[in-house]
Amino acid sequence: MRRNWHVGLLKGLWRRQAKGEKIQGCDEVDRAKNLLSANQAEDESQESSRVSPPCVRTVPRDIQTAKEEKMPTTEVTHRIQLKNILYATDFSRAADAAFPYAAEFARRFGEKFYAVHARTPENYLLAAPEAWTATNAEYAKQENALREVLRSDLPHIASEVLTVEGGVWPVLQSVIDERKIDLLILGTHGRTGIGKFFLASVAEEVVRQTCCPVLTVGPHSPSEPPREGRFREILYATDFSTEALAALPYALSLAQEHRAHVTLLHVVQKAGVPDSIRPDEVEASAVQQMQDLVPGTAELWCEPHYAVGEGEPAEAILKAANKRTSDLIVLGVRKPVGVPGGASHLPFGVAHKVIAHAICPVLTVRG
Repeated sequence: MRRNWHVGLLKGLWRRQAKGEKIQGCDEVDRAKNLLSANQAEDESQESSRVSPPCVRTVPRDIQTAKEEKMPTTEVTHRIQLKNILYATDFSRAADAAFPYAAEFARRFGEKFYAVHARTPENYLLAAPEAWTATNAEYAKQENALREVLRSDLPHIASEVLTVEGGVWPVLQSVIDERKIDLLILGTHGRTGIGKFFLASVAEEVVRQTCCPVLTVGPHSPSEPPREGRFREILYATDFSTEALAALPYALSLAQEHRAHVTLLHVVQKAGVPDSIRPDEVEASAVQQMQDLVPGTAELWCEPHYAVGEGEPAEAILKAANKRTSDLIVLGVRKPVGVPGGASHLPFGVAHKVIAHAICPVLTVRG
């Protein structure tokens, strides 16, 4: 259910009025009442047809029963579906840094591993025609070397190296559609946050238009996955939008798979909060909404933590990731409509900034 923070605070306003406390700007109460009525009507109309996001497991909220049975962790009975994994490479250092993460996801989830190299027109425009033969020979050598690495590192997983002529995004889009890819993994450089191969404009297309989740290994990410291949700290940022909710099953399922701590973060931008609302009420409302998102039994396997940040979203997300020493950040991104980076609490500009400066990989899921 998508809820505005006004709804969560309305009861607090009523309680303060009941105590005789004078509240300035009572028109906020009236607006909140109207919004509550509208949201309730919308919820009732959508409840019967509402479909849970993919990979969401319905679980009982009675956590006490499980605790009484002394179950320290639950068995991983539900896993996100990441059978077909695609690793995009241009054979740069940035792409090489992403490979260990791609291989680790393949070991845990994959049935088929694809590596794709797009031979873009730029590769030939930058070289004299007489050098094209040598360029193709070098690419062939690198592609064969990658095949050997896959046979060595992923001996029990079917793998395939694809070489396709064309632009980066058209190539990736065709492979994703044809091979039914469940997860795309790529690396980025630090100069613009996106590498010389995955330029900013291309990255926007990939991250925002790709129908499958994208794991981006940025320039400040560790060159190797965490010890034993486990994510121990996962940060999930939410603004309670449809896009953010689409990413939640991945955050929770990965936390369950890795038996990791998961932090749910909501960032409050003060400009949108009326003076009549106390900061503690805003925080309490956000925490309650985040708690409502997590199944009750999650405490058995992911130890959820709830945090409320303040200020510019990207900076607050990066600050929280640094504080928690996160191994993975999970974000929902909006399908592109109109001007790129349009109005949204988590527009591409926020995701791009997080990817460029995060201390860990970032998993983006398009809503």
